[in-house]
Amino acid sequence: MVVITGGNSGIGRGIAQAFTRQHAQLVIIGRHKESLATTAEESGHEAVWHQADVSKRDQVAAVVEDITKRFSRVDVLVNAAGFMRPGTTATPLAEAESLWDEVIDANLKGSFLISVAIAPFLPRPGGRIINISSVGSFTGGSRAGGLAYASSKAGLNGLTYALARELSSQGITVNAVAPGFIQGTGFTDAWPKQLVEDIVSQIPAGRAGETSDIAEAVLFLASSKASFITGEILNVNGGWLFGR
Repeated sequence: MVVITGGNSGIGRGIAQAFTRQHAQLVIIGRHKESLATTAEESGHEAVWHQADVSKRDQVAAVVEDITKRFSRVDVLVNAAGFMRPGTTATPLAEAESLWDEVIDANLKGSFLISVAIAPFLPRPGGRIINISSVGSFTGGSRAGGLAYASSKAGLNGLTYALARELSSQGITVNAVAPGFIQGTGFTDAWPKQLVEDIVSQIPAGRAGETSDIAEAVLFLASSKASFITGEILNVNGGWLFGR
């Protein structure tokens, strides 16, 4: 059984669809009821959904309790929940702090809480935790405004390493996928055309990424074929950044 946070939109939704094609039992978690219900319906009878904010400990505890009562175990956790709120050093301090807290809570704290809550229910051996990081964790972002987002994703890389250090000896692998520029996510659809063209011109593969590119990487890391891979950040960015 696969649990995907943020599985109702963007990259998370693409990952959910990929697992659906493999006939996996899905549980998707997100904050927006309508998109959760729509995604679950499109995924078929094998998908259920829970409305929750993973940055809230009480909501995480309640969701995990419900999941573990309903299912015998959780095989894979994919932490895809997250978003960006642009803020720079020119942002008024109080506003900057609010934006920072909102992004760090969703992108980093949420992944921490759900990972700790679900870890006891992962099979040993065979359990999988896969975090969705970002190329911005290495570059600081493609333009100004990524202070909180880049920091949250860099922190997520550190969380990946720490969880892998703790859980790998128990047969649970922990890895992250760091997407580059991915089109069709809603998040990137609003980017200025010139910025998108500039970014794509820097990608050796000569194209923007698709959510399916990330989903295929996640499917591999979730499979038995990746049982000897742990503590890795897999860059999926068409060569935009490599050697990290």
